[in-house]
Amino acid sequence: MNPINSSDTVTKEIFIECSPETLFSFFIDPDKLVRWMGRHVLLEPSIGGKYRIDVNGSDIAMGEYKEIIPNEKIVMTWGWEKSKLVPPGSSTLEFKLTPKDNGTLLLLTHYDLPATEIPSHQQGWAHYMDRLQLLAQGQDPGIDPWSEQAMHES
Repeated sequence: MNPINSSDTVTKEIFIECSPETLFSFFIDPDKLVRWMGRHVLLEPSIGGKYRIDVNGSDIAMGEYKEIIPNEKIVMTWGWEKSKLVPPGSSTLEFKLTPKDNGTLLLLTHYDLPATEIPSHQQGWAHYMDRLQLLAQGQDPGIDPWSEQAMHES
């Protein structure tokens, strides 16, 4: 993964040995998403649809889908329930899937974050992209050690 930073953006790029169709399913199928991120998820993967990801019982990510191009791209708002720093809808998250060689290049871009929140979101996305990579390549990432601990301040 290569982090690329600007003052309000986190970018991660990772190569995953699976088809774009397989990788895309890990973003829109709640049973697959919860295996790499969160304890409970509710997804309405359509434009204007809402999502809610209970990461660990106290940190809950929420937002709305803005753009969905099957097997290519997902754009959604992002924020944390009860957070004053990054409330729901205050930032934008984009996943781009590009076929490459025998797999898919995944580019994650998280825009409009407060500067103070960049390090925690860099760490978070590195953690979850590693888990997603293992899972999408047919491996078991195991129980998420973060699923039992609070990691985000209100």
